Amino acid sequence: MTRTQKNVYISLLAAQAVILGLIERSIPFPFAFAPGAKLGIANLITIVAIFTLPFKDSFKVVWMRLLVTTLLGGTLSTFLYSMVGAVLSYFGMVLVKLFGGKRISIIGISATGGVLHNVGQLTVASTIAQTWTVMLYLPVLSFMGILSGVSIGIAANFLMERVRTLRMFRKDLEKDKVHKKRKQ
Repeated sequence: MTRTQKNVYISLLAAQAVILGLIERSIPFPFAFAPGAKLGIANLITIVAIFTLPFKDSFKVVWMRLLVTTLLGGTLSTFLYSMVGAVLSYFGMVLVKLFGGKRISIIGISATGGVLHNVGQLTVASTIAQTWTVMLYLPVLSFMGILSGVSIGIAANFLMERVRTLRMFRKDLEKDKVHKKRKQ
């Protein structure tokens, strides 16, 4: 894969994540018992990026999505909540993938991301409100995070198995890892 192909792929993933994020923002969420909970549809692209790109490049996808989505209708506070949630979720998913190996599936990694995203957002809310009692909402949001994470993980698993381009990028990533190990 050439550098140009990789950059186009990164840009397409970021654009898809932005579109999914904007679509999700326009859909009212029907769960009245969990205000602020979302499905996290754009995280589907984050999962795909983690499994098809090296760390540095998958992180670019996350940052591009955050910045462009904020520029297209967010505020400083929405950026702050989204940034902390997305970064904590991203690093958590990468660590679980790295240390979990073959024992943890895409679905488990995605569920981890769903919970950690909520932890990050509640940490920001707790800091802004200057009280830890905001964290009492964590069990409710964690339940929703697990449900949405499992749903997103199932969708990501389906895409990774069915979309030829994603399979190609995943194989290239695995080849690069083997090649780097041999050099060491």
